[in-house]
Amino acid sequence: MSRVDLPGKIVGRIITVPLTPTQLLTLPRSQVQGRISAAIDKARDLGASVVGLGALTAPASVGGRAFAKRRDIGVTNGNAFTAAMTLQAIEKLMGSLGRDPLIAIVGATGSVGSCLTRLYARQHPGRLLLVARNEKRLEALAADVRREGVEARVSVDMADVAEADLVVLLTSSPDALLRSEHLKRGAIVLDDTVPRNTDERLLTERPDVLIVDGGLVEIPGFDLRGSIALAPKLAYACLAETMLLALSGHQGHFCMGDAQLDQAEHILKLAKEHEHLGFHLAPFRSFGKLIEGGPSHTFATPAEEQVICAA
Repeated sequence: MSRVDLPGKIVGRIITVPLTPTQLLTLPRSQVQGRISAAIDKARDLGASVVGLGALTAPASVGGRAFAKRRDIGVTNGNAFTAAMTLQAIEKLMGSLGRDPLIAIVGATGSVGSCLTRLYARQHPGRLLLVARNEKRLEALAADVRREGVEARVSVDMADVAEADLVVLLTSSPDALLRSEHLKRGAIVLDDTVPRNTDERLLTERPDVLIVDGGLVEIPGFDLRGSIALAPKLAYACLAETMLLALSGHQGHFCMGDAQLDQAEHILKLAKEHEHLGFHLAPFRSFGKLIEGGPSHTFATPAEEQVICAA
């Protein structure tokens, strides 16, 4: 949206939904969605054309589908760009994994996970372990990617993750799900969750493991004011997706429910068109601290917020 004191500028706002992660997922759905809807109303009243659902506001609103009937403002869950950036992070990390690594995608049937799995299968051979709660949905997803030539196994048991060289976390949980016993020696973890599903105690319990913060985009061309618990010039990919839609003049809803391959491709095209502002994968961090010099360098953690972003 524009402001009268900044003519011709695209201006966005972060609107906080005052609920904890646990409240977002456990309070009556109608109550939670009412609070999120009120925040979207505020974004509309401030002049926003598109609003992005950050952190657990997306799963709490069924990936934004709860607002599909709204015609007063566009809504996106940010998951298309998150899937695309997560694939780029996997590709960058694969060089340190050795030959024929096993990649576990935890939360594989979710909105980001299903899109990421299909993006990976379209562009890479290899071995995948798909982990989620619903075995029927897992088998359907595995069948899809096997047709692309990928070797895919499924599991509903986190213990099986201990076989993986790279673990990608894409779950919708307010708690840390990944524990020391779930990790192979020397494994890499890409934690793409907000709130995060890794505990900083892993840094002392498992110094052999590298934990990488996922879903982070560098946008040096933007003036980010206030705190979103990230280093300067960094944004979550869901926020970056909202920015890109606003910059392109997008009208109406974008990503609702499961992210689709064509949406990931479209948002990557928009990122390319606006690359003078950034919108590329951020340098790797671990618990908010820049990783310098390799896997031995890990540090400790930023705060978390439940937000939606409006532009």
